[in-house]
Amino acid sequence: MEPAGGAPGTAAPQLGQDKDQSVRTRLAIKIHAFLERRFPERRVFLKSDSDTRFIRLRSETQLIAFAGMALLVAWSIVATAIVLMDSIGSGNFREQAKRDQMTYRARLNALSSERDDRAAEALAAQERFNAALTQISSMQSELLASETRRRELETGIEVIQTTLRQTMKDRETARDALAALKQETAADSPAQMMAVSAPVQMEFMADALAETAAQRDQIEANAQSALEQRDALELELRLLDERNDQIFRQLEEAMEVSVAPLDKMFRSAGMPTDRILEQVRRGYSGQGGPLSPLALSTRGEEPTREELRANDLLRQMNKLNLYRLAAQKAPFASPVNMNLVRRSSGFGYRRDPKTGGRRLHKGSDFAGRTGTDIFATADGVVTHAGWQSGYGKLVTIQHAFGIETKYAHNSKLRVKVGQRVSRGDHIADMGNTGRSTGTHLHYEVRVNGNPVNPMIYIKAARNVF
Repeated sequence: MEPAGGAPGTAAPQLGQDKDQSVRTRLAIKIHAFLERRFPERRVFLKSDSDTRFIRLRSETQLIAFAGMALLVAWSIVATAIVLMDSIGSGNFREQAKRDQMTYRARLNALSSERDDRAAEALAAQERFNAALTQISSMQSELLASETRRRELETGIEVIQTTLRQTMKDRETARDALAALKQETAADSPAQMMAVSAPVQMEFMADALAETAAQRDQIEANAQSALEQRDALELELRLLDERNDQIFRQLEEAMEVSVAPLDKMFRSAGMPTDRILEQVRRGYSGQGGPLSPLALSTRGEEPTREELRANDLLRQMNKLNLYRLAAQKAPFASPVNMNLVRRSSGFGYRRDPKTGGRRLHKGSDFAGRTGTDIFATADGVVTHAGWQSGYGKLVTIQHAFGIETKYAHNSKLRVKVGQRVSRGDHIADMGNTGRSTGTHLHYEVRVNGNPVNPMIYIKAARNVF
């Protein structure tokens, strides 16, 4: 048997454990006493016809139930506050959205009115342009007819002057002959004595003198008529020069009115006119290309003022023709009928409608009905006609001067790759394919592969076409 005191090494841990357990017991008793004061033990009796039972609710159980109820009430209060705040914020947002919508509609109406005004101005400008071209054509015909008439008059004047010189020479010869006859008649010579003695010879001499005098009078009359005819032709030439000058002035004004808007249109679009015209001139250097200068004189003389003005007009007409050809090859037209659509988004950085992030919008969007006609904005060749990720059904056209246009999100394509199209050709129908939030046309213009604002070209041509 072990001694009563036990071994020293075993008794020390046992005492430590008993002490810790005693501390925990006292702490548990204090906590239980605290809970008993706050949440005294309760019993819930459940009575039936044959038996009576009770449920014992200890302090800890009541504490847990109270904490759960407190958490539930707190969660209800927080959730209600969040819902109320969200309702208030949503109301303010709806009001703001309504105000923004009204402002947007007013802006759309103003833009629509401005668009109609610009369309009317463009139509009037086109009519003026067509009238100027018609007037230029008629004036050019009149100018050529006037130059032909001028050459005929110059030839007539030369003939008359030659005849007049010959007439004057014949008149002087007749005068000399008449003077010689008078001297022979007046002189006291054997011829006079012979005339007295010979009446027949005298009569012959008188007839010769009378005939010579008649010829002299006829020559003088012809000379006077030739002078009067020369004066009349000179007056007609002066009147013709004045009319030619007037025609030249009108043609020069018409050319200035016609060329200046086209030159301004290309410069507004940022296109170097000299390089553009030279490129078009190289492409049309054969038959049907630039007009040849006039050469109105065939005698190797220096060109006259009229010839210089005519050649300058021909150069201006050639420049106008080159501008017209260049305008067909650059995307100055609108891809849609602006009366049937609205411009929903412009070129530049914006909030992405899909992701919400900020990104570059490389074109202009035009919203309209599904199936709205889409037109080529310039002459060119179709390089893509099919599906492309993000763009949906896409048409890509390669134009001159390194320009490329894209027409995206279409519902139907009406061209194929390799097809040559002209400005105004129907190439697709508006749709909502690809990465799109609604029916619209996404229209891009790229110069040497770099995207530029398409509205630069469309606005530059508003007062021209």
